[in-house]
Amino acid sequence: MIIPETLEQIANTAAAMSVLNEESLLTLKQTWPELRFTFCNDDDMPARLPAALKRDRFNLYLVNGSEHCLSLTDDPLHAIGVVLAEVDEQ
Repeated sequence: MIIPETLEQIANTAAAMSVLNEESLLTLKQTWPELRFTFCNDDDMPARLPAALKRDRFNLYLVNGSEHCLSLTDDPLHAIGVVLAEVDEQ
C-alpha cells in the first residue's frame, strides 16, 4: 500500500533532482527501501491508465504486485512500487 502522503513525498523528492535517471532511482530506493521503483519515458506508459500523480517533468504510476507478474494499478491499496515516467519537454 502506498498512501497519498508517501506518493507526494516521492514526487517532491524527484522534483528536487536536477536530472531524472538511474541515479535518481537509487536515491528513491534508498529513501523508501520497502517500495519498488522503475524509470522510463512517459510515452512508454499505456494511455488507458492515468498517472497517479502528475508533475511538469514526470508522472508517477503505481505498480501492483498482488499477482504473479507486476502490473500497473490505480489502486494505492495494492501498490508496492512506483514508475517514475519522465515527460519529454515540448
